[in-house]
Amino acid sequence: MSNAQVQHQTDLKRNAFGVPGILFFVLSAQAPLTSIVGAAALAVALGDGAGAPGAYLVVGVVIVLFAVGFTTITRHVDTRGGFFAVIKAGLGRRAGSGGSALALLSYNAIQIAMYGLFGASLSGLLSRHAGISVPWWACVAGAIAVVWFLGSRKIELGARVLAVLVAFELLLLAGFAVGVVVTKGWSALDVPASFGPKAVLAGAPGVAIMFAIASMFGFESTAIYSGEAKDPRRTVPRATYIAVVLIAVFLAFLTWTLVCFYGAGQAQEAARTALQTDPASFAVTPLNSVLGEWAGTAADVLLSTSLFAGILSFHNMITRYFHTMAGHSLFPPILERTNRHQAPAAASLAQSLLAAVVVLPFAAAGMDPVGQLFSWLSGLAVATLVVLYTLTSAAVIGYFRRTRAERNLWTTLLAPALSAVLMLGILSQVVRNFGVLTGGSATTVWLLLAIVPVVFAAGLLRSPRTVPRGTPAPATEPA
Repeated sequence: MSNAQVQHQTDLKRNAFGVPGILFFVLSAQAPLTSIVGAAALAVALGDGAGAPGAYLVVGVVIVLFAVGFTTITRHVDTRGGFFAVIKAGLGRRAGSGGSALALLSYNAIQIAMYGLFGASLSGLLSRHAGISVPWWACVAGAIAVVWFLGSRKIELGARVLAVLVAFELLLLAGFAVGVVVTKGWSALDVPASFGPKAVLAGAPGVAIMFAIASMFGFESTAIYSGEAKDPRRTVPRATYIAVVLIAVFLAFLTWTLVCFYGAGQAQEAARTALQTDPASFAVTPLNSVLGEWAGTAADVLLSTSLFAGILSFHNMITRYFHTMAGHSLFPPILERTNRHQAPAAASLAQSLLAAVVVLPFAAAGMDPVGQLFSWLSGLAVATLVVLYTLTSAAVIGYFRRTRAERNLWTTLLAPALSAVLMLGILSQVVRNFGVLTGGSATTVWLLLAIVPVVFAAGLLRSPRTVPRGTPAPATEPA
């Protein structure tokens, strides 16, 4: 077989989309409606009450600091391997391999967790509005099949599907925010009560920050699509900054409008009451009140579509990781193969089968798809991701200290160092409050947390021994 044929069979499609396309992939992964309907009650009730919106801005600032170094190194490193590429460039091949294992653990965990919440949401939706009783696992099985189909087709098709789904949920949430301002008046928008230092530090800010970082999951995936983006050296940094700022401000504002709807003094009690019955009611009740009952029904439908969009987005991220890892001889070569759509079809099938294998025991044992499958795996994903952010910040410093490719002290040292320190602080809060995040017993908590170092160690042992075809190893790369 000729080299040209091999190249044709492993290349992803180039110049497939620009900044808007990448943004829709990122925003759909962060599932804004799911964050508001699913997590707002938890952040307000268990965190710092009316100060919860400020936590989103705090996390947004930390992630912007992370993005400074992250986007700087993307101009010098082929970032199609995401965290693997950056950590490998800065800390060496073994560390990069360990980082890739953590990235795959994190992304697969959050995607499969979302399958559990999606199955429960769609099953409930069909029961309430169509009178049809469908088990949650059957809904998941159908979603896995559709996601596999879309993941095996042209990347533009997935981007269009995500654009439509995300647009609807953003419009509904934006309409609600405007409605609160119109119905409550500007006087109800109490800035100090939600964004003042005392408000943000009140109660349990670590819990609110933990839920905030969980809601911003996946912004760094901008780099994964660099091989398929138009002019990646410009589009990737732009998409990263826009995604971080947009989602932080949007989630902070939406959570703030919820607090303003109830009143700063009553919001935490309202959230605690909602947790005892239905956490989603903390957001759905205001939607019904401000926009009418149709909004609650629309939110019910859009919650399922929001989750599906997130699942598809993470599927695309994971398959591109598989594709890159196969190119570095970490995974079987077949996972690098692409089909006539220039999509990683083998990787798409492998990820879909993996999701089915993980979901199966939960379904067979009759376990709770939300309280166990979603809560346990989403908590694991968040803890793993914060570790990855910390490693990546250290890798940025290591790369520029060694290569001197750029000499801007802020972008190559100070911002990444601040990011690493702050991420370690967030990690300590995640570990300390892991039981709150997962709802598991003490044994479950420590078993889940133990997975992170075990997977990283396994990745270290499986270091890449070769470089991918057509990508010579840089002379400055550490061993």
